[in-house]
Amino acid sequence: MKSTFSDPACSVARTVELFGDSWTPLIMRDAIMGARRFDEFQKSLGIARNVLSTRLTRLVERGVMTKRLYQEHPPRREYILTDKGRDFFSVLIAMREWEARWLDEGSADSVTLHHSSCRHELTARTICGSCGADIALDDIEFHAEPACREG
Repeated sequence: MKSTFSDPACSVARTVELFGDSWTPLIMRDAIMGARRFDEFQKSLGIARNVLSTRLTRLVERGVMTKRLYQEHPPRREYILTDKGRDFFSVLIAMREWEARWLDEGSADSVTLHHSSCRHELTARTICGSCGADIALDDIEFHAEPACREG
Protein backbone atom coordinates (compact mmCIF):
# COMPACT_ATOMS: atom_id res chain seq x y z
CA MET A 1 0.00 0.00 0.00
CA LYS A 2 1.00 3.59 -0.54
CA SER A 3 1.81 5.95 2.26
CA THR A 4 -1.17 7.76 3.74
CA PHE A 5 -2.66 10.94 2.32
CA SER A 6 -5.30 11.44 4.99
CA ASP A 7 -4.82 15.20 5.35
CA PRO A 8 -7.88 16.20 7.38
CA ALA A 9 -7.98 19.58 5.62
CA CYS A 10 -8.19 18.23 2.06
CA SER A 11 -11.13 16.29 0.64
CA VAL A 12 -9.14 15.05 -2.35
CA ALA A 13 -6.41 13.63 -0.10
CA ARG A 14 -8.99 11.86 2.08
CA THR A 15 -10.70 10.39 -1.00
CA VAL A 16 -7.38 9.21 -2.46
CA GLU A 17 -6.66 7.53 0.87
CA LEU A 18 -9.72 5.32 0.38
CA PHE A 19 -10.01 4.94 -3.40
CA GLY A 20 -6.53 5.78 -4.71
CA ASP A 21 -5.04 2.33 -5.28
CA SER A 22 -5.34 0.52 -8.62
CA TRP A 23 -7.96 -2.01 -7.54
CA THR A 24 -10.53 -0.17 -5.44
CA PRO A 25 -12.11 1.89 -8.26
CA LEU A 26 -12.44 -1.33 -10.29
CA ILE A 27 -14.05 -3.11 -7.35
CA MET A 28 -16.44 -0.19 -7.08
CA ARG A 29 -17.16 -0.33 -10.81
CA ASP A 30 -18.08 -4.00 -10.52
CA ALA A 31 -20.20 -3.38 -7.41
CA ILE A 32 -22.07 -0.57 -9.13
CA MET A 33 -22.69 -2.91 -12.08
CA GLY A 34 -24.18 -5.48 -9.69
CA ALA A 35 -21.36 -7.70 -8.40
CA ARG A 36 -21.90 -8.68 -4.77
CA ARG A 37 -20.03 -11.87 -4.05
CA PHE A 38 -16.32 -12.29 -3.46
CA ASP A 39 -15.97 -14.81 -6.30
CA GLU A 40 -17.74 -12.45 -8.73
CA PHE A 41 -15.23 -9.70 -7.99
CA GLN A 42 -12.31 -12.11 -8.13
CA LYS A 43 -13.37 -13.64 -11.46
CA SER A 44 -14.13 -10.29 -13.11
CA LEU A 45 -10.92 -8.60 -12.00
CA GLY A 46 -8.43 -11.46 -11.85
CA ILE A 47 -7.22 -9.93 -8.59
CA ALA A 48 -5.35 -11.96 -5.98
CA ARG A 49 -7.74 -13.17 -3.28
CA ASN A 50 -5.73 -11.63 -0.44
CA VAL A 51 -5.64 -8.23 -2.17
CA LEU A 52 -9.38 -8.37 -2.86
CA SER A 53 -10.09 -9.36 0.74
CA THR A 54 -8.04 -6.41 2.03
CA ARG A 55 -9.78 -3.93 -0.28
CA LEU A 56 -13.28 -5.21 0.52
CA THR A 57 -12.56 -5.16 4.25
CA ARG A 58 -11.43 -1.54 4.00
CA LEU A 59 -14.57 -0.58 2.04
CA VAL A 60 -16.75 -2.23 4.71
CA GLU A 61 -14.81 -0.58 7.55
CA ARG A 62 -15.22 2.85 5.92
CA GLY A 63 -18.96 2.39 5.37
CA VAL A 64 -18.86 2.16 1.57
CA MET A 65 -20.15 -1.41 1.61
CA THR A 66 -21.79 -3.66 4.12
CA LYS A 67 -21.63 -7.45 4.38
CA ARG A 68 -24.83 -9.51 4.40
CA LEU A 69 -25.21 -13.22 5.02
CA TYR A 70 -26.71 -14.93 1.97
CA GLN A 71 -26.01 -18.56 2.92
CA GLU A 72 -25.84 -20.13 6.36
CA HIS A 73 -24.20 -23.53 5.71
CA PRO A 74 -21.39 -22.83 5.10
CA PRO A 75 -21.69 -19.15 6.05
CA ARG A 76 -21.23 -16.92 3.00
CA ARG A 77 -21.59 -13.19 2.78
CA GLU A 78 -22.10 -10.74 -0.03
CA TYR A 79 -20.99 -7.12 -0.29
CA ILE A 80 -23.75 -4.55 -0.66
CA LEU A 81 -23.14 -0.90 -1.52
CA THR A 82 -24.32 1.54 1.11
CA ASP A 83 -25.69 4.96 0.13
CA LYS A 84 -22.13 6.21 0.57
CA GLY A 85 -20.90 3.59 -1.90
CA ARG A 86 -23.72 4.17 -4.37
CA ASP A 87 -22.78 7.85 -4.52
CA PHE A 88 -19.38 6.86 -5.92
CA PHE A 89 -21.03 6.14 -9.28
CA SER A 90 -20.75 9.82 -10.25
CA VAL A 91 -16.98 9.65 -9.77
CA LEU A 92 -16.77 6.60 -12.03
CA ILE A 93 -18.97 8.27 -14.65
CA ALA A 94 -16.70 11.32 -14.65
CA MET A 95 -13.62 9.08 -15.02
CA ARG A 96 -15.29 7.24 -17.90
CA GLU A 97 -16.18 10.48 -19.70
CA TRP A 98 -12.66 11.86 -19.26
CA GLU A 99 -11.13 8.62 -20.59
CA ALA A 100 -13.41 8.63 -23.64
CA ARG A 101 -12.39 12.19 -24.46
CA TRP A 102 -8.66 12.07 -23.74
CA LEU A 103 -7.39 8.48 -23.71
CA ASP A 104 -9.69 6.46 -25.96
CA GLU A 105 -7.62 5.24 -28.88
CA GLY A 106 -10.41 3.52 -30.78
CA SER A 107 -11.06 0.90 -28.13
CA ALA A 108 -14.71 1.58 -27.45
CA ASP A 109 -16.03 0.65 -24.02
CA SER A 110 -18.12 -2.50 -24.21
CA VAL A 111 -20.74 -1.02 -21.89
CA THR A 112 -22.86 2.00 -22.67
CA LEU A 113 -24.95 3.72 -20.05
CA HIS A 114 -28.51 4.82 -20.73
CA HIS A 115 -30.81 6.93 -18.59
CA SER A 116 -33.71 4.63 -17.72
CA SER A 117 -36.30 7.43 -17.90
CA CYS A 118 -35.56 8.83 -21.36
CA ARG A 119 -33.54 5.87 -22.75
CA HIS A 120 -30.79 8.15 -24.11
CA GLU A 121 -27.11 7.40 -23.68
CA LEU A 122 -25.73 9.02 -20.57
CA THR A 123 -23.40 11.99 -20.81
CA ALA A 124 -21.92 13.28 -17.59
CA ARG A 125 -22.12 16.98 -16.88
CA THR A 126 -21.01 19.14 -14.02
CA ILE A 127 -23.71 21.60 -13.12
CA CYS A 128 -24.28 24.15 -10.40
CA GLY A 129 -26.62 22.73 -7.79
CA SER A 130 -28.17 26.16 -7.25
CA CYS A 131 -28.80 27.58 -10.72
CA GLY A 132 -28.43 24.48 -12.93
CA ALA A 133 -25.81 26.05 -15.22
CA ASP A 134 -23.07 23.90 -16.75
CA ILE A 135 -19.77 24.45 -14.98
CA ALA A 136 -16.27 24.52 -16.48
CA LEU A 137 -12.97 25.07 -14.68
CA ASP A 138 -12.94 28.75 -15.69
CA ASP A 139 -16.29 29.21 -13.89
CA ILE A 140 -14.91 28.20 -10.49
CA GLU A 141 -13.35 30.25 -7.73
CA PHE A 142 -11.30 28.19 -5.28
CA HIS A 143 -11.57 29.15 -1.63
CA ALA A 144 -9.24 26.56 -0.08
CA GLU A 145 -7.64 26.42 3.31
CA PRO A 146 -3.82 26.75 3.06
CA ALA A 147 -3.25 23.18 4.31
CA CYS A 148 -5.13 21.74 1.33
CA ARG A 149 -2.94 23.64 -1.16
CA GLU A 150 0.31 22.45 0.34
CA GLY A 151 1.79 19.43 -1.21
